[in-house]
Amino acid sequence: MYAIFETGGKQYRAQVGDKFRVEKLNGETKTEVVFDKVLFVGGDGNAKTGTPYVDGARVTAEILKQARADKVLVFKYKSKKGYRKMRGHRQYYTEIIIRNINA
Repeated sequence: MYAIFETGGKQYRAQVGDKFRVEKLNGETKTEVVFDKVLFVGGDGNAKTGTPYVDGARVTAEILKQARADKVLVFKYKSKKGYRKMRGHRQYYTEIIIRNINA
C-alpha cells in the first residue's frame, strides 16, 4: 500500500518504511507527525483518489532529525563592469520515516 501526500508545497509518494527529507516541520526528534493532506491511496487493488484530498486518510511519520542541507552558492556577475556578489544559503529540513498509512 502506498499514498501520495502533500507537505511544504511538494508531493511525496510514500510506503511504510520510506525515509524522506521534507521542508522544516515543527517538532522534536522521536515525535510523531501526521499528514492529513493525502491526495491518493492505492496499491492493494482498491485505489482512492481525493478531490483534492481523500477524506479520513492519514499518513503517520516519525521525525528522525532536524538539520540543514549543504550550502548552495549564488554568484552574480556582470562582465566588464566589476560587479560581483556571492551569497550562500543553507535550507532547513526535517528527515522523517513513514510508520503507518490509514485509508
